[in-house]
Amino acid sequence: MAHAAPRTIQWHRPMTSAEHDLHRGALIRALLLGLVYGIWAAMMKRDTGPVTVGNVFYGILCGVLFAAVMYGLARFGPLLMRELHAAAYGVFGGIAVGYLHSLTNQSVLRSTVVGLFTGIGVGIMAFYRYYTRED
Repeated sequence: MAHAAPRTIQWHRPMTSAEHDLHRGALIRALLLGLVYGIWAAMMKRDTGPVTVGNVFYGILCGVLFAAVMYGLARFGPLLMRELHAAAYGVFGGIAVGYLHSLTNQSVLRSTVVGLFTGIGVGIMAFYRYYTRED
């Protein structure tokens, strides 16, 4: 049974230079937006008080988490169907904005509504983008 020889499975193929540039661009965008999100979260948490070490670490933590999730979506999102890809960005946008709004000491219901409507808007815009630019 020579025709039943085991095949080797290639789990990872080498990236082309264009793919490498896309991933580098996604990383730079994620880091820059993570920096903005972290500064924004730290300023909201500070609430016009003095800047403390805990506040700085809080901003760094929020920014790193935001950047990591955003880079993960940019890197692995295209492997999903366009509906799931758009929904993932919608959920991410809604959670991110809802969390920032919760730092303003408003009610949980208001933060939820702001996050929900933001997530719906981001999801619809992402779906439109992926639907009109499909291969």
